[in-house]
Amino acid sequence: MVTDMEDNRIQILKEILLDLHHGASPESVQERFNQHFKGVSALEISMMEHELMSSEDGVTFEDVMSLCNVHANLFKGAIADVEVADADQEGHPVYVFKQENLALRSAILRIRRIIENISKPENEDFKSDLFNGLKHQMTLLGQFHNHYTRKEKLFFPIMERYGHDSPPKVMWGVDDDIRKLFRVAEAKLKELPDADLEEFSKSFEAFSEEFEAMIFKEEAILLMILLETFTQDDWLSIAEESDAYGYAIIKPTAVWKPKRERFEEVNADTSQEQSELSSDEHLDNTRIIDTPEGQFTISFTPKPKTETVVDRETTQPFGNGYLSVEEANLILNHLPLEITFVNKDDIFQYYNDNVPANEMVFKRTPSQIGRNVELCHPPKVLDKVKKIFELLRSGERDQVPMWFKSERLGKFVYVTYAAVRDDQGDFQGVLEYVQDIQPFFELESDLKRDID
Repeated sequence: MVTDMEDNRIQILKEILLDLHHGASPESVQERFNQHFKGVSALEISMMEHELMSSEDGVTFEDVMSLCNVHANLFKGAIADVEVADADQEGHPVYVFKQENLALRSAILRIRRIIENISKPENEDFKSDLFNGLKHQMTLLGQFHNHYTRKEKLFFPIMERYGHDSPPKVMWGVDDDIRKLFRVAEAKLKELPDADLEEFSKSFEAFSEEFEAMIFKEEAILLMILLETFTQDDWLSIAEESDAYGYAIIKPTAVWKPKRERFEEVNADTSQEQSELSSDEHLDNTRIIDTPEGQFTISFTPKPKTETVVDRETTQPFGNGYLSVEEANLILNHLPLEITFVNKDDIFQYYNDNVPANEMVFKRTPSQIGRNVELCHPPKVLDKVKKIFELLRSGERDQVPMWFKSERLGKFVYVTYAAVRDDQGDFQGVLEYVQDIQPFFELESDLKRDID
């Protein structure tokens, strides 16, 4: 239940960003912000962005994204901190995330120092070594892609389940803008030493300014939302799936093992009672926020989890024969294809395990199951995703093929998006299958029927 005081605080935050949207200077709204807020919860930021994007004030996703740096600067120094002991332990996803940011920031500082030294006349004889060092540091810095991808693929799905769907959309869009700036800097780097160093320096600073601003948003806003919301089990699932996406410069130095107060089994009555309490807490998740003006409560409703017990071993009629669930699963996992199924309601429902996640062309982990397909893709490709689904759902197309050369994997990849229809022709979803066709280009002859 939202109180009048909560409504007032959120409304003021909304109005500040709307003023910025309509052209007010950051300095003019800074004073107003200071008058009304001495501390602000990250959950309020989440709710504010959600209301901005769902209101009828004309503020779009792109508007909120463009305001992201401005409102982050407003909140700098005024974010209510959250202390969670687990997050300070080695191996905890938050600890690893922060250590990566330290390493990435260090790489930025080293690049700046190298640029400064290259420009000094007394270092003329060492320019070759300095340029090599510059390229090495840029390669290290480029590992931020792993950092961002883990955030987008592991943090964001759980945030969405707890009802925080606006911050991921905004942050993913800004992430993609930062990736573009890095690609520009990389292109300028490849032209060195023949090109003008100043051109590279300008493109690098354009990137680093946005990148360092994102570090603040991650640690002062994003992580605060997560620490107020996620459970130990949420963090454990993130820790278990993180290896699939890799790390930036550093890797976990230890496996995080949270302290559990109780491990023994409880009796059935107590277990049932605790289960009911847990269910109630899950459906009515509340947070009490302390402010100089007093306490208030924010409530939000996570999406409920459902589990179904299935007999996996018994053979049953299946298509033109008989299979058990376990046999069907094994067959799907042995196909030389990466398969993904999105159901008719646009929910990512299934993917197979034909290779480990870190070897997949399109990396998938269990955290993505249950997400709307639009939330599984970066904002920059949403229009393409929507177009594919429109073509397949309407019946205008039965398949949409694509292909590309993956430099990362050294494969020629062929991707097919196929409409899945039932016997009556009704649309039931989209099957995506991804195939490595590089071996087909390397066939030695037109015929092979013998066994080597």
